[in-house]
Amino acid sequence: MEESERLKKQKELIEYIGRQNEREGFQPVPARILGLLMVMDKEEYTFEEIVEEMKISKSSVSTALKNLEIRGIIEYVTYPGDRKRYFRFFSGEIDGFINDMEAKMIKNLETIQQIIGLKKDPNSRNAMFLKTISTGMEFFIRKLDELKIEYKKGQ
Repeated sequence: MEESERLKKQKELIEYIGRQNEREGFQPVPARILGLLMVMDKEEYTFEEIVEEMKISKSSVSTALKNLEIRGIIEYVTYPGDRKRYFRFFSGEIDGFINDMEAKMIKNLETIQQIIGLKKDPNSRNAMFLKTISTGMEFFIRKLDELKIEYKKGQ
């Protein structure tokens, strides 16, 4: 694949990731900045480079970067003798990523169980659907520890 074609495909993927992240509750600018930091070959960008690359205002980039940092999705590094911050996709351990997913599932499961408990008709269509979701989530949460162990054995 030619360099220009690869770059075009990377830009398309950034846009796709941006749309996917919007569906997950991200605002458009942080969603696309995250895509940029994940997809491009250059793994660290200065604030100014992000502004230039994304063609958006400094205030939008600043707000988006703060949002992504608070969520623990990106981080920045500095280098001795250089006052600039270099932003990059956070690359922690897979255990942390999986534990975060598990914590979200547990929180969502608790909410679903509260909803079921407050239903007047525990056999209503919605209640039955939520019970199915709850049962599935409980299954996956129980199996997650086994899967972590199995995954580590394969590494």
